[in-house]
Amino acid sequence: MILEVKDIHKSFGEKEVLHGINFQVESGKALGLLGRNGAGKTTTIRILMDVFHANSGELLLDGKRFIPGKHRIGYLPEERGLYPKRTVMDQMIFLGTLRGMSSREARQSAERWLKRLEVDEYAPRKLETLSKGNQQKVQLASTLVHNPEIVILDEPFSGLDPVNSQILKEVINELIAEDRLVIFSSHQMSYVEEFCDHIAIIDKGEVTLAGELKEIKREYGRNRLVLAAEDTSPAELRERAEQVLNGVAMVSGEKKEFLILELVEGKNRRQVLERLAGSDISVGRFGSYEPSLNDIFVEKVGEENEKDL
Repeated sequence: MILEVKDIHKSFGEKEVLHGINFQVESGKALGLLGRNGAGKTTTIRILMDVFHANSGELLLDGKRFIPGKHRIGYLPEERGLYPKRTVMDQMIFLGTLRGMSSREARQSAERWLKRLEVDEYAPRKLETLSKGNQQKVQLASTLVHNPEIVILDEPFSGLDPVNSQILKEVINELIAEDRLVIFSSHQMSYVEEFCDHIAIIDKGEVTLAGELKEIKREYGRNRLVLAAEDTSPAELRERAEQVLNGVAMVSGEKKEFLILELVEGKNRRQVLERLAGSDISVGRFGSYEPSLNDIFVEKVGEENEKDL
């Protein structure tokens, strides 16, 4: 399956919050949907869920109009919405039947997912008696109880310790391997890098960067190098490198372990090496720079602390 989001515009009153959103996601290849708080991610997800209606644009599934109500969609929201005073099993059966399952089918599926997520012992207990991490796993089980073909996960690792995070990682990888269509939204970039083949970054209601993550990293690393010196911190190395490499490369960034160099137009890596070889810098590391997704995200959209739309 290929789900396409094409030129989606959305306004609340006179304020337009989405200004032509475009991206696509393919089953078996997870999409990381990223953006600062307030960028428009949640509004976009709610349009996909048919909670909001777009003012214009279209959603297509395999080239045909996508009607959410005709497909099994599992949505794990950032703000959890289960019933704290109902037992885990009762509400999972209830949610399964709301999505078209018989009570028997819902119970069998609930038992399978609770066991898979290692919370089956809590099935007869009220949700409010569980720890935050176990509540999160129950929420995920509820998201998957009706065997959705499209899975949307918004900050799924929130509140999980490393052991439970590993269980969730395995489940997400299984969903992708089963050729389901997975949209993954998180501010924890390491998880996005681990699961997602493609990303779409939304900033101020527009997609500012979208495509295959490997290719995006390659493009952002083009003409950039890393340099570290033995027994010399990047801060100490910076001044010496700027003098030695003047006119060939400039220092464009500084990490804890190394400097990031950017080639001056018309210059190449060999010329940098020649300058370094003729200097007193004891090179400990030198090579191509591959930016992390976090580096790309910060460079592209910066940081902000407003509440998400």
